[in-house]
Amino acid sequence: MKTKYMSNIPPIIHKTRTQLVVEALREQILSGDIEGGEPLRQSAIAEQLNVSRIPVREALVQLEAEGLVNFEPHKGATATKLSVEQVTELFELRAMIESDLLAKAIPNLTDNDIKEAEAVLVQLELAFKLKESVASWSELNTRFHTRLYEAANRPHTLEVIHGLNTNCDRYIRLQLLFTGGIPTAEREHRILLELCKAGDVEKATALLHEHILSAAASITKLVEQKIKS
Repeated sequence: MKTKYMSNIPPIIHKTRTQLVVEALREQILSGDIEGGEPLRQSAIAEQLNVSRIPVREALVQLEAEGLVNFEPHKGATATKLSVEQVTELFELRAMIESDLLAKAIPNLTDNDIKEAEAVLVQLELAFKLKESVASWSELNTRFHTRLYEAANRPHTLEVIHGLNTNCDRYIRLQLLFTGGIPTAEREHRILLELCKAGDVEKATALLHEHILSAAASITKLVEQKIKS
């Protein structure tokens, strides 16, 4: 097993051993350092992270729930492979659920909500300019959208969306890194924020729906190329 599970992982403070392993492995899978289908051997991971096998086993179970790990008979845990079918399902669900949640949120948005969403968007735009900040892209993107959605006061729906975003994370990174999607994302985020500020539910939800499905289309092409290669 390659000694890669801790590469580029920042120090983790005041977290359990299981959380340490979850975050280390999650980052490596989402970044592509651990490829789809690659075995995740508990003993090797435990040795590299200097923990027992118990937190490794617990971490792999959590990552399975997030859709990032598979447990296969006679093979054990492996990183989930890229899948066109998964892209289609995840992004169609996101387009449907997030558009509906935004429609419910916009009438309740305050000036402070807009100001805080814009502050996060500025951070995201700065992170887009730094390749070493790739790991923060997904978190900041989720924080931006969440700041708009929270006004809907639908915490359970928001929890579902966060789960979908976790599963979409590596696909979104692939799109932004390899399809030149950053300028489009920046432009559409800015327009979306202005539409929300103006209270235009129809145009904002239409843009969000198209924003998500357009990303899915470009990701699908990229995944198809990677599967064939």
